[in-house]
Amino acid sequence: MRNLFIAVAAIGFAQFGGPAFAAGELHIYNWGDYTSPEMIEKFEKAYDVKVTVDGYDSNETLLAKLKSGAAGYDVIMPGDYMVAIMIREGMLETVQPNKMANFKNVDPRWVDVYWDSGREYSVPWQWGTTTFAVNTDVYKGDIDTLALMFDPPAELRGRINMLRDVNDVLNAGLRYLGLPRCNSNPEDLRKLNDLLLGAKPHWKTFAYEAKEMITSGDVDLTQIWNGYSMRARLDKPSLKYAYPREGFTGWMDNAAVPKGAPNLENAKLFIDFIMAPENAAMISNFARYANGIRGSDAYMDPELLSAPEIVMPAGAPAPEFVPPCEDEVVRMYDKIWTNLLK
Repeated sequence: MRNLFIAVAAIGFAQFGGPAFAAGELHIYNWGDYTSPEMIEKFEKAYDVKVTVDGYDSNETLLAKLKSGAAGYDVIMPGDYMVAIMIREGMLETVQPNKMANFKNVDPRWVDVYWDSGREYSVPWQWGTTTFAVNTDVYKGDIDTLALMFDPPAELRGRINMLRDVNDVLNAGLRYLGLPRCNSNPEDLRKLNDLLLGAKPHWKTFAYEAKEMITSGDVDLTQIWNGYSMRARLDKPSLKYAYPREGFTGWMDNAAVPKGAPNLENAKLFIDFIMAPENAAMISNFARYANGIRGSDAYMDPELLSAPEIVMPAGAPAPEFVPPCEDEVVRMYDKIWTNLLK
């Protein structure tokens, strides 16, 4: 969810000449630092299409931008639960990826998914997990427990960054307490609120720049996405990605087309293009996550196929994909979150 800039910037890619199969423009709105320039260049050359990419920093930012009336985007990359919300609210074009030529490459695991069963609206972009990374030069004990965030040992106190994301923080707290997700039980939420407020003095920051903060030494533990954690470890080998026994979030970002996309046919070309194994591999090689496209392994960097952040160890819990909560729960969570950030 996944490699982010807190200051969102527009990224332009130059146009390249190529066979005039399509021509025109394509405007992509994606998470920051998450779009392979090599893949974009290949698409531009293949279809004579000029591509521009703007960045956002959360699913909620994406939703708010589109609901505010922002127009002009052709392809967006919402997370699984956000796809479900956007379908429910009629915000996505029914582009029927399941009838496109390259749909045969989608791993069957990712076809009948809760957020878009049968894939009428979206296709896999990247998928992964959200847990945390620890500097093992500082803390040498067992890292596979959420206790390191909520009841940290002395050496990690005041040295922790939490993602500035209500769902990632609150769901981690609910797992630590052994309580259900999308929880509206007042007693459970009181326990969660007490846990978070009790842990907050041990947390240094709430920030999306997880990789930068832990590689620079600003913190020694950070909530982080697995691919971003891999990129951090390549810069700082003492970092280790945790698989907490209490459980952790799984997620998938998906390519979809917003209602009213001005370049709809080019958007469809792009959706089909990224389901080709060699093109999906370009995305993974850049972003450092798995992609959900069969056959892409043959084109991926060898280190991705064995990286501990990508290949979960035997005995680790299965990642939990959390559907969107009811509006009542969202309002309760927002109150807890707002109070936590004071």
